[in-house]
Amino acid sequence: MLVFTHEDCAQHVTPPGHPESVDRLLAVNRALAQLPVVRAKSPLAEDAEILRCHPAAYLAKVRRAVPAEGWVALDGDTILSPGSLTAALRAVGGIAAAVDAVMAGQERTAFIAARPPGHHAETATAMGFCLFGTVAIAAKRLLDHHGLSRVAIVDFDVHHGNGTQDLLWDEPRILFASTHQMPLYPGSGSAQERGAHGQILNHPLRPGTGSAAMRTAYETHILPALDAYAPEFLLISAGFDAHESDPLASLNWQTEDFAWLTRRLCDIADAHAHGRIVSTLEGGYDLPALQASVAAHVGVLEERGR
Repeated sequence: MLVFTHEDCAQHVTPPGHPESVDRLLAVNRALAQLPVVRAKSPLAEDAEILRCHPAAYLAKVRRAVPAEGWVALDGDTILSPGSLTAALRAVGGIAAAVDAVMAGQERTAFIAARPPGHHAETATAMGFCLFGTVAIAAKRLLDHHGLSRVAIVDFDVHHGNGTQDLLWDEPRILFASTHQMPLYPGSGSAQERGAHGQILNHPLRPGTGSAAMRTAYETHILPALDAYAPEFLLISAGFDAHESDPLASLNWQTEDFAWLTRRLCDIADAHAHGRIVSTLEGGYDLPALQASVAAHVGVLEERGR
């Protein structure tokens, strides 16, 4: 399998104590070093890629806000440093290159090891550590550039992907399915939020939800919906902050749960999408848990992508 990453993603520097730190990428790279993956450099996304989901005025606003030194806070959580925009463009460029490679048959699976994450970025609002809607942009690329008609996104980050939902609210060709803790930041993601075409499936989980209840939720709600939808390509917003050790939330998933879920998602991809899966890093803030969970997730993708 392919792993797209770039050293520029370490140049998105946040203040001391900020949970979305360069150390996260170091932990991810330690996990990837254990696996027989093929590494590729993430290219810089062109403006046209960002404009698949975000207006030009928003991109220009982010560009203007990038400081020459130090930090600028776009909100209480979302930080810009001199290297942040380049890092975010590498994240988007990486996932675009990944879907192109998988569509070309170069590999069946890919993972994007990049930061900042993306699933909280709304149409014209940076929030929740995120600047651009990375996975939503990739989904739109699959529709508009590759001509697919049914793309699915599964988001298992502990926080609801409000940005992905906002960007794809009126897109009937993309199924967005999310499990997430509720109540929790950002406060969205109720089961009643269904999208303009009923193509959004939110399944909130109560604080304390562990392995058995999580697996039941997927077996009874998410996986049957994916199977019925029969996606031609599967994208994953892979946040690992549902792990019991994560400091920002209160779910009790175990490392093996991420491997189990990845296997079940691979089953869907094998059945309907020629095994095509691209996964991109979202959250995960306990470094040992992040390292172990990424190793579990990517290990399954590597095995199933052979």
